Amino acid sequence: MADEIPLRGGVAIPRSELSWRFSRSSGPGGQSVNTADSRVELRWDLASSGALPRVLRERALERLAGRLVDGVLIVTAQEHREQLRNRRAAEARLVALVTAAIAPGPPARRPTRPSRGAVQRRLDAKRTRSVTKQLRARPEH
Repeated sequence: MADEIPLRGGVAIPRSELSWRFSRSSGPGGQSVNTADSRVELRWDLASSGALPRVLRERALERLAGRLVDGVLIVTAQEHREQLRNRRAAEARLVALVTAAIAPGPPARRPTRPSRGAVQRRLDAKRTRSVTKQLRARPEH
């Protein structure tokens, strides 16, 4: 295993900043199932990490605010029976979350005006709808 987990643009998370916790996985099974600690909980202290540049760290903290517990990002995996595969799944989830969080935002929207044809179609649709609703009214005596 490498010393770092690569993200994007040459940014990587050092494995020394990750902490692992293992426990028994929940779920269906028969006799003697899940006697090994196959559930994996991966923790990364994003708030105090030196792995990301300041701008990217602030962006990630803002975008992942709902998932953080005191600045720590927690990812769990328990879908596989083997602990090693769950470790890989947790790392893959961590990479996907952080990569999406540090990605630059969409370009700013340049406001445009609707075309004359679009305005005319909208007004025609409003007129048609108005007539339809007027026909539903009770006739006056």
